[in-house]
Amino acid sequence: MNPSDVLSALVSSKLRIALVGVLVVVGAVGGAFVLGILGVPSVAAVDNTFGDVTNETTEIETDLVVSNPNPVGIGLDGVSVNYTVSMNGIEMAQGGREGVSVGTGNSTLELETRLRNDGIPPWWVSHVRNGERTTLDIDATATSDRLGRGVDFSRSREIQTDLLGAFNSDETRPVNADSPFVSDPVLYVNETRGEWGTVSESETPIEMAFTVYNPNFEPYAVTEIGYDITMNGVAMGSGQTDEGYVIPSESTETVEFTTALQNRHLDDWWVTHLDEDVRGHQVTDLRIEFYAVIEFPTGEETTIPLDALTYEERIETDIFGEGDDVRNGTDSSGNGSDSDAGNETDGDSSDGDATDDGNQADDSDGGTTDGTDDGSDDGTENGTDDGSGDDDDGVLPV
Repeated sequence: MNPSDVLSALVSSKLRIALVGVLVVVGAVGGAFVLGILGVPSVAAVDNTFGDVTNETTEIETDLVVSNPNPVGIGLDGVSVNYTVSMNGIEMAQGGREGVSVGTGNSTLELETRLRNDGIPPWWVSHVRNGERTTLDIDATATSDRLGRGVDFSRSREIQTDLLGAFNSDETRPVNADSPFVSDPVLYVNETRGEWGTVSESETPIEMAFTVYNPNFEPYAVTEIGYDITMNGVAMGSGQTDEGYVIPSESTETVEFTTALQNRHLDDWWVTHLDEDVRGHQVTDLRIEFYAVIEFPTGEETTIPLDALTYEERIETDIFGEGDDVRNGTDSSGNGSDSDAGNETDGDSSDGDATDDGNQADDSDGGTTDGTDDGSDDGTENGTDDGSGDDDDGVLPV
């Protein structure tokens, strides 16, 4: 036999053997997936932070960690990941990616979604109605359509605030008229009380009560009490009482009235709350100023700023639980506990749609109602992604 024919036959045989070997390995791996011998990729963690904030939208940056328990990478077009962030059942953001390729171990997908700031008021309403408590839920799913199996991941965190607690006070404070016609103090406020009223979609009322003492020998008429409410300098509401009160001489009277935050201004406040350059990480300074119009026995009326009753309260939150490293001091209002859970499901996995009507979405390319984005700038770590899938943008209504 010709030596060249022998060499050709030998090489051809080795190529056939190598090809068969590759086919056997591929078949074995595919069969292992089908039989469940190899694991289905799952979501190991979802970490969110707030990004750029404009007057209209708030960016949510998400690191979604996909765990591949197998010794080989996976590049199946049928692998997809989806996640939903909601607060008190109101959808804040929804995102995902189709056609994910992951290496072994953990791979991090960087996703971006945008919530509409005009969705803030519905969340605020739910927060106040729920006793200033918000449950943050993060639900994610990694699904292999080819295998018909998916793994769910869920995480919950409770956020609490106390905006009015410090307003309840038994401290006695004098009210001075600074008028040549009367002697100061003209009145004393011995007690202040405040609680949330019945919140509506348009306003958040605060029911207030002042216990007022008149130390003088003549009765005084308080014809009007007015107020101005600001949050981080944003005007949230102003108004005055509809009726007057007579404070008998050397007697005590309880003055009751209602103030209100106008919910339409909450999206403007939200932008300031997330502005770390001004006050720090998610900080709000609430301020309520009062004035009174008092009619003296002479018939003269004087408008008196009630500076001693000015209420100031600092509110801090850490909505996504980014940790104490981004906060100064003790978290008295935004602390919460986290809980993670994961379980495997068969069939098509839900992408975690919200259960509330706060489902507006804003697409970074112009805005849609289904919350999708091209995701072309997303990346991976410890793995690869083909970038062919879409990112879903979402919404919010605190």
